[in-house]
Amino acid sequence: MPKIFRTPSGYVVEDGGAHHALEGDLFGDWRRGAAVEAPTAVLAPVVPSKIVCIGLNYKDHAAEQGKPLPAEPLIFLKPSTAIVNPGEAIELPGDVGRVDYESEMAVVIGRRATKVSEADALAHVLGLTCMNDVTARELQKKDGRYTRAKGFDTFAPLGPCIATDLSADDLAISGLLNGEVRQDSSTRELIFPVATLIAYISRIMTLLPGDIVSTGTPAGIGPLQDGDEFVVRVQGIGELRNPVRRSHP
Repeated sequence: MPKIFRTPSGYVVEDGGAHHALEGDLFGDWRRGAAVEAPTAVLAPVVPSKIVCIGLNYKDHAAEQGKPLPAEPLIFLKPSTAIVNPGEAIELPGDVGRVDYESEMAVVIGRRATKVSEADALAHVLGLTCMNDVTARELQKKDGRYTRAKGFDTFAPLGPCIATDLSADDLAISGLLNGEVRQDSSTRELIFPVATLIAYISRIMTLLPGDIVSTGTPAGIGPLQDGDEFVVRVQGIGELRNPVRRSHP
């Protein structure tokens, strides 16, 4: 199962422990090039035009929140400027109150998708990655909307790679706060699976190559504090690890 990493010097493909430079178009025809060393630093795997997120999409999270299962996907947008690379800090604004982690499996779109069917939806997927949908919880409740609460710079850690040829149907997903497991579930708990989400979203807005669809968080959300480290772990993809620090004016 190939994994694609974005590095400061370009994309690298890892497969079976061997690493090769990616040649060609990531979203078109690409091939393995020359052998290279394993990357020591990686960037967020794509720079999307938009991040489409799904609210309340895990059965266990809905139960945790005491809410009924939604009849259709609840979608909202995060700005691409919220993205932060693996290993870089999530910055907590000083005046927003509680800020929560939300471990998520995210889909990387590989082909332009407009009004696609569920049967054809997965053909528009390049692969899967990890995301942390960081949320200023008190602002979310105050505003009754998601944009401000989820749109701060550094509120979308993304990575470490794009896992290709990986089914999203039953992957273990967990979130670890300072090494302690706080979220522990499986993508089989998704209320709306990936194909349903892509078909639904693409009827509303065109999804472009590199766009992210982040599929929601399981039960166990909680607050982040200055000095914490949070890890999103998804089976078959790897670990997205970010420190947490208080930002200063």
